[in-house]
Amino acid sequence: MSKTELKRMFESFCAFGGGNNAKPEMDNARFSKFCKDCKLIDKKFTSTDADLIFTKSKGKGERKISFAVFESVALEEVARKKSISKDDLVAKITSTTGPTSSGTKAENVALHDDKTMYTGVYASGGPTNVDLGTSDLCHITNRADADVRGVQKYT
Repeated sequence: MSKTELKRMFESFCAFGGGNNAKPEMDNARFSKFCKDCKLIDKKFTSTDADLIFTKSKGKGERKISFAVFESVALEEVARKKSISKDDLVAKITSTTGPTSSGTKAENVALHDDKTMYTGVYASGGPTNVDLGTSDLCHITNRADADVRGVQKYT
């Protein structure tokens, strides 16, 4: 398979979850995700093996690997561990769809999602943070003159 397809797969896994500022470098978590999503993990090649190969591939004191290191060192080690050729490994990798997300979706909750079942102030749209006369103590306290016992003095 072509090197450009492999590089595209590498970059898609590097960018997964990284947003717009993702750099084309792969860390250990994304390498493990790469191995799982490309269905490389089996009895011969476990997730522990993936961690060890990544650690062996990166330079001392480094946290990430580049595409050149990924292609020349990491894939060679994975192919050797799985007892297949590097070309077969690359063919298996490029035949996959790329990184997958397995997020959960919440179920419907009747008292939360159905607004006809709301009660109290929420039935009228909920409380507001722009109520007049409640933003300051001067609106809710009585500052009129009073005698010692607290009885209002009316003038």
